[in-house]
Amino acid sequence: MSDRKLAGQFLDAAIGLLERVRAEEADSITAAGTLLADTVAAGGRLFAFGAGHSSLAAQDVVYRAGGLALMNLLAVPGTVGVDVMPATLGSALERVDGLAGAVLDSSPAREGDALVIVSLSGRNALPVEMAMNARALGLRVIGVTSVAYATETKSRHASGTFLKDHCDVVVDSKIAVGDAELTLDTVPAPFAPASTVVTTAVLQAVLATTAGALADRGIEPPLLRSGNVDGGHEWNGRVLEQYRDRIFYRH
Repeated sequence: MSDRKLAGQFLDAAIGLLERVRAEEADSITAAGTLLADTVAAGGRLFAFGAGHSSLAAQDVVYRAGGLALMNLLAVPGTVGVDVMPATLGSALERVDGLAGAVLDSSPAREGDALVIVSLSGRNALPVEMAMNARALGLRVIGVTSVAYATETKSRHASGTFLKDHCDVVVDSKIAVGDAELTLDTVPAPFAPASTVVTTAVLQAVLATTAGALADRGIEPPLLRSGNVDGGHEWNGRVLEQYRDRIFYRH
């Protein structure tokens, strides 16, 4: 099989997943975007969290050209990306009980805020406890996860529950268990993961909904512009100053 044909198959698979999300998760995406708009309108702050590769989608909506200035990254040391050495330590930390509570207790998150949690499997202790503890603190929680894991795998949290069980809104990414879209007889393992493509698109769709919902209420969405267009830095400076009490990535 040619490399070009494999590339095309992966792109087709990714497009198919995005089409499923658009068709089947439209109501959830609208609900998630509306929840964030409600939070912004009420003076609350916005946070995003993800561990391992799920952190990529969370990072993509923080300090982002064309994105909401109010979205802050809720980072758990050692789990944001694969920069920790050895990289396997990040995976181990996702299974540590109590870590989420310690992070939330030392974060600026408080009652009335909203937290987006991205976790492909939603089965590890970290995302489950993050959602549970956040709701106990009075935050609203949006989960972006593959619901298939809840029926095809077992939870690694003592409660036996998954991320989806502790959210105000759940958006199902439709990613199959194992996160690999392609197989070949000549390759011993499935390959070509699509979760980053899909979850990143989901979060951007949610935030697009948020921006529109705010505008419909007569509230100018606090959006950032690209620093590579004329006037972008000046625009961003005004937005960051106006909302400085709700932005924590400048501190």
